[in-house]
Amino acid sequence: MLIKQTVMSWQLIMMSPHLAEIERSINALSLEEQEWLLKRITERVRINKESLDKLVDAGYLAEQLAQMAKDPQIQAEIASINKEFIVTEMDGLDIL
Repeated sequence: MLIKQTVMSWQLIMMSPHLAEIERSINALSLEEQEWLLKRITERVRINKESLDKLVDAGYLAEQLAQMAKDPQIQAEIASINKEFIVTEMDGLDIL
């Protein structure tokens, strides 16, 4: 058992020195706190994976962009930005 823990600890150190510190901190928690933390981490990983999957999905991204293009607040902000930069558009640099 001690060998297994030593190997696991060595693997954590090889991955990142910060992970060894996190592991020591987790070991100091009560079992109830460790279970709570595990549930929180599991939920965060699940949410992050879902978010990443959505961003990678080109169809989802296209749908989000289409919705943004229809949004009156976004349209107003784009109009405001365009108005602010109209002077720079007349500087002739677009002829490059």
